Amino acid sequence: MKSSGKILAAVAAGIAAGAILGILFAPDKGSETRKKISERGKRFSDDAKDIVQKGKEKLNDLKEEIEKTIADADRKTA
Repeated sequence: MKSSGKILAAVAAGIAAGAILGILFAPDKGSETRKKISERGKRFSDDAKDIVQKGKEKLNDLKEEIEKTIADADRKTA
């Protein structure tokens, strides 16, 4: 579980770095560049929060499913 979290974090960091570098090398005025970085940063933050929330929901569903399976197994052996 820890390695998949590290992979997800690395992918997210790579995407963010690529987006920032793309903006920095674009031929825009400094104020436009800063505005674009700010907007994309906010959008990235929102997307990351959504991904984390969905991951938490999936983990919670998996936890409940495991607990149910264990409870069913306990009832069958008792």
